Amino acid sequence: MFRKKQSGPGAGSILEDELGLYDYNLPPELIAQEPVPRRDGSRLLHLDGATGLTGHYMFPRLVDLLRPDDVLVLNRTKVVPARLQGRKRTGGKVEVLLLSVPQGRPGPQVLEGLVKGARGLKKGMEFEFGQDLTARVVEVHEYGRCGLRFTGPDQDWTDLLYQLGRVPLPPYIKRAEAPSAGSADAVRYQTVYADEAGAVAAPTAGLHFTPKILEDLEAKGIGLVSLTLHVGYGTFEPLRPRHLKEGRLHPEPYFVSEAAAESLNRAVDQGRRLVAVGTSTLRLLEHLALNGGFRPGQGRTELFIRPGFVFRAAGAMVTNFHLPKTSLLMLVSALAGRENIRAAYHQAVEKGYRFYSFGDAMFIEVDPAVRS
Repeated sequence: MFRKKQSGPGAGSILEDELGLYDYNLPPELIAQEPVPRRDGSRLLHLDGATGLTGHYMFPRLVDLLRPDDVLVLNRTKVVPARLQGRKRTGGKVEVLLLSVPQGRPGPQVLEGLVKGARGLKKGMEFEFGQDLTARVVEVHEYGRCGLRFTGPDQDWTDLLYQLGRVPLPPYIKRAEAPSAGSADAVRYQTVYADEAGAVAAPTAGLHFTPKILEDLEAKGIGLVSLTLHVGYGTFEPLRPRHLKEGRLHPEPYFVSEAAAESLNRAVDQGRRLVAVGTSTLRLLEHLALNGGFRPGQGRTELFIRPGFVFRAAGAMVTNFHLPKTSLLMLVSALAGRENIRAAYHQAVEKGYRFYSFGDAMFIEVDPAVRS
């Protein structure tokens, strides 16, 4: 299903060839446009990364597939309505997605945004968003990214965004207009355990969990630990050859509490398996393992996980199906093996699984002896 590596004259650069290994065709009708009526009504593809064997279940079966001494690690980040719709001072509509959620009040700091329909974007352009919130373009980067200096009311950014902003659904989920903060989409594009505002995209693997499933997991003896990694541009930015060359992604902020650090260290001491819910959680676990271990604190991670990466923390993960040529698809390929992922995705297409943010899920287990 994934592309075969090209070779010979005209194949393009080595970096482009590597990115091309993670391309595949997906029938458009398999891109989920709506969530299933019940959060736990999604399907679950179980992949054994050691053997390549698969199983097909409904999501609540995850409780049975996990071991009684597993520790499930969740990302408690909460999506903020960070898509701003406004007008140019010169006329015409404009839409800006903030690439990270700002703190404090509008002021002199320069914020990074992604402007929809960025043709003609240049320094000095001014945008108006309502409630006296305005922005001036002070930097212009590639692919519609820019630096913006906002001025506005003496009000906290989070409050402003909930009043003015729209839910940043991915572009492949088609809507007549971006949904508001109180819409049904806003509720379903949020995990039931989200409580730390700061993400501009959802950690979608967690969207399948319900309070009942979490209760069942704890009743089985499975530990639950919550970390925070605010999903930003590093997760959904289209991969460019420069990412492959530099080996890092756009930085995303994280926070680890003392209680979470203690729980993770205790689990490791007891030989319990850490199961990451989502690529963001797995990236944070591996970042911490690479940088001194599970310690409380905050920071930023640029970690880019791709085949060849040596995993030190996670032994399994829950994840959704990912877009082609993305860092997320490379991450799951690094964990379970590219050929195993290729075959599993092929099965998912044949069996009509629903793909991407509102789609179905995978549970990937890996034998530590064969990780590569």
